[in-house]
Amino acid sequence: MQRGIPAAILRLYRLFAKKASKYLLPASPLILLLLVGPTGYMLLEGFSFFEGLYLTAITITTVGYGDIAPVTLAGRLFTILLIFSGVGYVMYLFSQITEAMVEGGLHHIVTKRRMQKKVTKLHDHYIICGFGRIGQEIASILKESNRPFVVIESDESVIEAIDRLGYSELKGDASDDDILLAAGIKQARGLITAVSSDEKNVYITLTARGLNQKLFILARSSGVPGATKKLERAGASRVISPYCIGARRMAQLIVRPTVVDFLDLATQAGDLGLRMEELLVGAQAACVGKTLIETGVRQQYGIIVVAIKRNETPMIFNPGSDTRIMAGDILIVLGESSHISALAETL
Repeated sequence: MQRGIPAAILRLYRLFAKKASKYLLPASPLILLLLVGPTGYMLLEGFSFFEGLYLTAITITTVGYGDIAPVTLAGRLFTILLIFSGVGYVMYLFSQITEAMVEGGLHHIVTKRRMQKKVTKLHDHYIICGFGRIGQEIASILKESNRPFVVIESDESVIEAIDRLGYSELKGDASDDDILLAAGIKQARGLITAVSSDEKNVYITLTARGLNQKLFILARSSGVPGATKKLERAGASRVISPYCIGARRMAQLIVRPTVVDFLDLATQAGDLGLRMEELLVGAQAACVGKTLIETGVRQQYGIIVVAIKRNETPMIFNPGSDTRIMAGDILIVLGESSHISALAETL
């Protein structure tokens, strides 16, 4: 306990020094005036230091003279010089301090209100709970894919980092009903809970599932035995362990390095612009009821349909040219980004 007290005092001192250094340089001329003024009156008028300090203070603040006033010609000339040099600076200093206080507060309030309005307008978006290393990667990929999302984070320093990145964010506990409702969980497409604690992820999953029964929830697991089952019981749609995935990827790089390179190229939109994407076939799409060869997906867009996912049937891998496209199908396609975007507009 005794060792903790000096550490706390040291942190307070560092915080004070950091805040004070911001205003120390602008205030240094004022300190100089409060030293030069009394010295001048002591030499020219014969006043004491405190009388000179009092006279200097009421001079540069334009309060006026009362019981003490310069009587000699030299003292009055010095006072004129002090007024011109001091009054203008004091007014400037006060205006800068006021501007910094008002601008900072107003900017913070306006930014928060603008952010809240932006979040309330989101629809079919994703909610990221936690902005650690995993949350940052998820947000980066969603941003790259032009998917709308909002980040929920409780750490003030992390909130500042999110603001600098330009992401939509809410400060608070992601297991709080009000915070999730403010993040638009009723209209959200999915939620990713990526905090470091399994217990916290369970609480967030339980709360989110209670607020939206149809929501897709992706939960992070530490890989501890039993954690995955608890998250699934809490309502997680999918549970991912970054450690297990990382280990598998490292093993695959040893066993099948070329395959991993290809998958990286396809899923990360590399320099060639190649991308693997999933496209939902709408009920009004022109390709509904047609076979793959009739749609002209390969001939017109240069896109390969790798697989087709249907609700009532298992995944259809490497579908043949005579496979018919149905409304509600999800096409797993591989091709150039621009061609995929053009095909998506027709579905």
